[in-house]
Amino acid sequence: MKFNTLKADRKVTKNYEGAKAYKLSPEMELYAAVATAGLSDNYYEKANDRLTRIKALMLDNDPEFVAKLALYARNQMYMRSIPLVLAVELAKFHSGDALVSKTVNGVVQRADEITELLAYYQLANARKGTKKLNKLSKQVQKGLVETFNKFDEYQFAKYNRATEVKLRDALFLVHPKAKDEAQQELFNKIAEDTLEVPYTWETELSALGAQMAGEAEYVKAKAFKAKWEELIDSNKVGYMATMRNLRNIMEAGVSAVHIQKVCKYLSNETAVANSKQLPFRFLAAYREIKVLKGDMVGTVLKALEDAIVLSVKNLKGFDIDTRVLIACDVSGSMQKPVSPKSKVLLYDIGLVLGMLMQSKCERVVTGMFGDTWKVINMPKTSVLANVDEFYRREGEVGYSTNGHKVIDDLIARKVVMDKVMIFTDCQIWNSGSGNASLEKSWKAYKAIAPKAKLYLFDLAGYGHSPLKLQDQDVCLIAGWSDKVFEVLYALEEGKTAIQKIKQITL
Repeated sequence: MKFNTLKADRKVTKNYEGAKAYKLSPEMELYAAVATAGLSDNYYEKANDRLTRIKALMLDNDPEFVAKLALYARNQMYMRSIPLVLAVELAKFHSGDALVSKTVNGVVQRADEITELLAYYQLANARKGTKKLNKLSKQVQKGLVETFNKFDEYQFAKYNRATEVKLRDALFLVHPKAKDEAQQELFNKIAEDTLEVPYTWETELSALGAQMAGEAEYVKAKAFKAKWEELIDSNKVGYMATMRNLRNIMEAGVSAVHIQKVCKYLSNETAVANSKQLPFRFLAAYREIKVLKGDMVGTVLKALEDAIVLSVKNLKGFDIDTRVLIACDVSGSMQKPVSPKSKVLLYDIGLVLGMLMQSKCERVVTGMFGDTWKVINMPKTSVLANVDEFYRREGEVGYSTNGHKVIDDLIARKVVMDKVMIFTDCQIWNSGSGNASLEKSWKAYKAIAPKAKLYLFDLAGYGHSPLKLQDQDVCLIAGWSDKVFEVLYALEEGKTAIQKIKQITL
C-alpha cells in the first residue's frame, strides 16, 4: 500500500460544460467576476448568485486590494453599480482606518451615486421602515461627506429624483460640512427641496410632451422636430444622451445641417475622450441607425465609426514584426444580453474588442469559433461594420465552444503566431469525440511556436480558466472596456492584471 501518494491539484475543477478547467486564485477570480459584472443574469449564473460569490470572494482577499479593485472598476472600466457594491460590502468587514472612506469617495463620480450607494447600503444591511438608514458606517459617512463637495447645483438638481433614497435624505444622514457660504446655500436648497430645475433634454422634452397633449400628430411632430433642433443647437445634450437618442433625432426629421452638427460632435476627439464610453455603446447606436432609411444614415454611421476609432486612439496594437491571431467565441452561451434592457450580447463585446485590436495590428488573422473554427479576414478601415459582418455570419460555425480547433488549425498548417487572443466566456469544451482540448492543443502548439503567447479575454467571469494561468505563456484578462488592452501591455512587460490593479493609488 502506498502512503506517500501524489498530491492532487486542488486547482483542477470542471467548468459549466463539464470540461476540465482550473480555478482562479481568489484575487483573479474576484477581478474577473467584478470586471464582467452587469449585475444581471448570465447564461450560467444568476445575478444574485454572482453577487453572493463576489461578497464571499471579498472575504478571501486583502481589503486594500478590494478597495483598489473598486476604483479600477469605476475609473478605468467605467462601471457604475459594482464599485458601489464593493465599497459598501468592504465597510462590513473592514474598519479602523480611512480605507473605506477613500473607496467611497473614489467610486462616487456622479451626484446620483450618493443616493445609489445609500440605497444599496440599506438593501445590503436588510434595513427597513423609517429607520432604514440609521447607524450609517462612520467610514461610509466620512466618504460621502467628501463626495458632497464634488458637485454643483446643476449636477445635484439633474439627479434630484423621487427615488427610494432621495438626495434630501442623504444630506440629513451624512451631514456634510459646507466649505463656504455658497455651498451652504446649495445644501439649504437640497434640504428645502428648492433646487432650480435644470435645463436638460429630458426636462425640455417632457415639458413639450405635456404641452402637446391632445394635439394632432402632425402638430406634435413639427414641435418635436423644432425642439430637437433647439436642443442640438444648445450644445447641452451630453455625449451618451446624444448616442442613445440618435434614432429619435433622425426620426424627428431634423435638418441635414443639424445631423451634421450631431456627427461633428460624435466624432470630436475631445468629446469622445471625455465621454468614456464602453466600446459596445457605439455598436448599439450603430445598429439603431443602420436600419433607418433616411438620406443621412451613411453620414451618421461614418461618424460612429470615426468615434470608436478615436476612443482607442492610444491603443498601440502590434507592428509588422508581430503575428497576431484573433479568435471570437460565438457559441450559444455567448448569446446573452449584457443587461435586461440591452440588445448587445456577450459575443458582441468580444467581436468589438477583437475588431478594435485587429484595426491596430499590421499582421493579423481574425475568425470565429463554435463547433468549428473559421478564418474571416476583415478590412482594417472599419470596426463596427466588421462586427456586424461577423454577427451576420455567426451561424456558419455552430454553437459549441470548441476552442481547441483554433489552435489545431495552426498546427495543421504549421503557422507560427506570436500572439493568440481568444475572446470568450472561458466555458471551452470539446463537443466531438475523442479527448481533444484547448489545453492539449496549446501544449502541442508550443512545440511548434515556443515563443507564442495565449491571451484569454474573459467576458463572463465565471471563475474558471480552460488552462493553467502563467503556465506555457497563458494569461487571462477580464472586462468589457478597451482598457483590457492596457492589461495586455502590462502582461507584455512581465506584470499581471492583479499587479496593475495593485499599483492604483487610494
